[in-house]
Amino acid sequence: MIDPLAEVVTLLQPRAQFSKVVSGAGAWRVRRAHSGQPFYCVVLEGASRLAVGGQPPLLLEQGDFVLIPESHEFTMSSPNPPPQHADDPAPLALADGAFRLGEPDGPAATVLLVGHCAFDSPDAALLVSLLPQLIHIRGEQRLGTLVQLVREESRAQRPGRALVLSHLLEVLLIEALRCSAVTAASPGLLRGLADERLALALRRMHEDTARPWTVAQLAREAALSRSAFFERFSSAVGVAPMAYLLRWRMARAKQLLRQRASVAAVAEQVGYGSASAFSVAFTRYAGMPPTRYMTEA
Repeated sequence: MIDPLAEVVTLLQPRAQFSKVVSGAGAWRVRRAHSGQPFYCVVLEGASRLAVGGQPPLLLEQGDFVLIPESHEFTMSSPNPPPQHADDPAPLALADGAFRLGEPDGPAATVLLVGHCAFDSPDAALLVSLLPQLIHIRGEQRLGTLVQLVREESRAQRPGRALVLSHLLEVLLIEALRCSAVTAASPGLLRGLADERLALALRRMHEDTARPWTVAQLAREAALSRSAFFERFSSAVGVAPMAYLLRWRMARAKQLLRQRASVAAVAEQVGYGSASAFSVAFTRYAGMPPTRYMTEA
């Protein structure tokens, strides 16, 4: 059986790009607006407060993992942050390569592993649009085991530390996406997969991308009426069923073109009756003909 989440993660090609250990004591706050860099945070010790894009603050506890797949303004602070008008001093660099926030001396109340990851897929923006704005994982045993390994490796100064930590973080990112398929609250592919009825239709779309699907056919796969399926899918995934199918077809088409498949073969595999019909649709979507995309990718 095709796993839509596995396909999306495979195409995204997640990679841990940068990480650092940050400790905090007293009242502290950091405000960021990173452009084009997905952000993640592992709470190694203590607690922290996170607010993303004007949403209500979220209290993070030890063992929690957070991933912001797409750049948004966000604020991290101590559980009791400084006054809103107070200045936010830059983190203090420590001798061991870590950073300190708030009070420079004394034991840390909070220890975080924060950083940026990269999605190496040329079509990352399209795939990220299928994910929730914020992924927050708590209380998952497998994820907790990975967090513990990350915690131990981040503190050790053993040979190969950077490489091991990078691979652990990649696995952590993938496991977080898998866990989120069960708990996703905001619209996106993960929330759609958490709905048993919608998951049936999503799997069928991924299993048989070449089929000329209609909303009525997908509704039958989900054992729902056409109108109920359309509303339920749009609400959960954040886009209409045929819009999702188009996005997925175009993502698959780009992957196949990068592998130098012929335009006719790609057209057949992603559900178009002819190479010319596919070329028109691809050009409208990607801004260039498939033959040009193949040479420039």
